[in-house]
Formats: sequence, structure tokens, C-alpha cells
Amino acid sequence: MRFLLLLTWLGLSTAVFAQKPASQSKEITQISALLTIQSTAWNKGDINTFMDTYWKSDSLLFINKTGITYGWQGALDRYKKAYPDATAMGKLDFKLLEFKQLAPDIFFVVGKWHLTRKIGDLEGHFSLVVKRFGTTWKIIADHSS
Repeated sequence: MRFLLLLTWLGLSTAVFAQKPASQSKEITQISALLTIQSTAWNKGDINTFMDTYWKSDSLLFINKTGITYGWQGALDRYKKAYPDATAMGKLDFKLLEFKQLAPDIFFVVGKWHLTRKIGDLEGHFSLVVKRFGTTWKIIADHSS
């Protein structure tokens, strides 16, 4: 009997803790769509559309293994220098691992990225801070390694 009660409690607690509020699920879907736009643009070799997913501000923060880049234009310039053509860009794939709501309009997102390239694959992890501006989500901070 105790075993059945324990199983029932575990099942109910797992179901309760696994559920996300409906609004949060909607937000996660919207943020996931933003990252799909980003990877689709990248895979077409379109860095400008890829960069449309970032906050167009001097306050944008981008961190990678070479250091910190401030501002949207700085991030764009860095991407164009590091990935000058479709061969260098390769094909991008994301695996989204975690979504943490920090405030009503701000999420922390953790994932894994993989570039398939003829010149050698690259991969790593990323963390993003994504903020809603009206009905649009934008990346305001990106740490990719």
C-alpha cells in the first residue's frame, strides 16, 4: 500500500513540476522561433538577417573565446570578419537545453551550437539573455564558446 502511495505521489509531483505556465510555454515557443529564424538565415549565408535577431543597440553584449564585443555594429563586424563566406559559415544547428524566466519579459536560454563545415566542424555552448520589446523578442546578451 505504501509503495502504491509513493508511486502515486511521484507521478503527481512529476506532472505538477514538469508543467510550465501556459504563458511561459508561449514565450518559449516564440524564443525558439527567433532562434530558428537565426539558424535559417545563417544557413543561407545571410548574416544581416541573422543579426536582425539581436538588439540593435550599443548596449548589446557579445562574449566569445576572443573576448567581449559591445554593440550591435561591433557584433556584426565581428561575425563578418570571422565568417567571410558560405564555406566559413557552414550549416548551423542549435539544440536548446534550458529556458529560465528571469522577469516577465526576459529569459535566460542555454543551448548547444554545431557548425557543419567542409573546412572542419565547430561546436560549443551558448547562453543568451533574450528580452521582449513589445511583441518582438531580441537577444540582448550572447555568450558563445
